[in-house]
Amino acid sequence: MRLLLTSGGVKNKSIHDALLDLLDKPIAESSALCIPTAGYANPGGIGRAWNFISGNEPECPMAELGWKSVGVLELSALPSLKEELWTSAVRETDVLLVNGGDPLYLNYWMGESGLADLLPSLNDTVWVGLSAGSMIMTPRIGDDFVGWRPPAGGDDSTLGIVDFSIFPHLDHPDLPENTMAAAEKWAATLPNPAYAMDDHTAIKVVGDVVEVVSEGHWKLFNEA
Repeated sequence: MRLLLTSGGVKNKSIHDALLDLLDKPIAESSALCIPTAGYANPGGIGRAWNFISGNEPECPMAELGWKSVGVLELSALPSLKEELWTSAVRETDVLLVNGGDPLYLNYWMGESGLADLLPSLNDTVWVGLSAGSMIMTPRIGDDFVGWRPPAGGDDSTLGIVDFSIFPHLDHPDLPENTMAAAEKWAATLPNPAYAMDDHTAIKVVGDVVEVVSEGHWKLFNEA
């Protein structure tokens, strides 16, 4: 699986070009599945889920990029379905577009749905994360980002597909608490490398190669 971990979607040409590189073909020839699940655990998430999958979220471009086809993969529905009804669609799609929201809620349904178990076999699939949709790929999100908790409890651990953590929406005007100073304190609680990044920054991951793609600002803490 190839990853494009964004803070605010495909916001600029540099991130757009990185996406094209990962796809290795035009967006107009690529199929996409939207995963809105993370948003439901946040206030207003039901409305934002619709905006995300309908392409009516201009601040965080994802579904509206001109895909050949767009479907919806709602993780909380999958446990009630036979696997063959959805796994073939996931294997055949070019890209998974994963919405923001609560990362631990998303992590829970990644496990419950079985999608987390499927990920290692999706060698040709591109994962494009938005905020929580990016954080889910990290080993830990840090206590600052813990909101919803699973019924059985647990810590701040997520999938650990990559070995670094992500502090999204750095210096966002609507999130005055997301300062570089706050990010530094957050990173100090983690044992692994950690990136703070604004909405014009993304991290491209292909195998062991990690590349920051940015027209904004970012910082790496706890560098190995």
